[in-house]
Amino acid sequence: MIFRQLFDYDSWTYSYLLGCERTRYAVLIDSVASNVESYLQLLKELNLTLTLAIDTHTHADHITAMGILRDKTECTTLVGEQSGAKCATGSYVHSDHLRVGDLDLEVRYTPGHTDDSYSFYMAEAGMVFSGDTLLIRGSGRTDFQSGDARIQYSSITEQLLSLPGETVLYPSHDYRGWAQSTIAEELAHNPRLQVVDAEAYAQIMDNLSLPNPKMMDIAVPANISCGKML
Repeated sequence: MIFRQLFDYDSWTYSYLLGCERTRYAVLIDSVASNVESYLQLLKELNLTLTLAIDTHTHADHITAMGILRDKTECTTLVGEQSGAKCATGSYVHSDHLRVGDLDLEVRYTPGHTDDSYSFYMAEAGMVFSGDTLLIRGSGRTDFQSGDARIQYSSITEQLLSLPGETVLYPSHDYRGWAQSTIAEELAHNPRLQVVDAEAYAQIMDNLSLPNPKMMDIAVPANISCGKML
């Protein structure tokens, strides 16, 4: 498998390019519109054809590149069924399998940060792309976009912490420059997971008092339109 972890410094967003070595087909997870040209350059250099672009959820801090990438590469674009983004080629739901050449991404519904939050698990590679549901030593805020801390706790414990401990965790964001973790590491050291139940977790999440993302009013409607500004 060909794998690249890409970083957008303006929004602290990780994007992930995964390619099949046999077919040279690729998937891009959580793309950022301002980085389209660098994606296209990398695809060319690696001799990859982008066939699929997906987002873990409707982001509020950056504009997705899915619509632009579909126009430029004719790739398929997929979003979670709950997102309401009618512009995408189609949608996915829990337990779907997204296949790109020999790569197989199992879709896991992990709401709580937003109601359209999903994670993608690659069992053979031992990797999970957790979006904003589970971060390295943290978790995605739950105070807007239909967020719900108790639902997020269930998503984390049932869909992510149930994976093998050695599974490598790749989130959509990190604000300290940490590139990856593991499920076992987060279970042992993530301070938000050292709680007894969903109510205790909700107490933490309900008292974060975070400011809204700077681009929220622009990014959310744009992302529901696959990155096209309204």
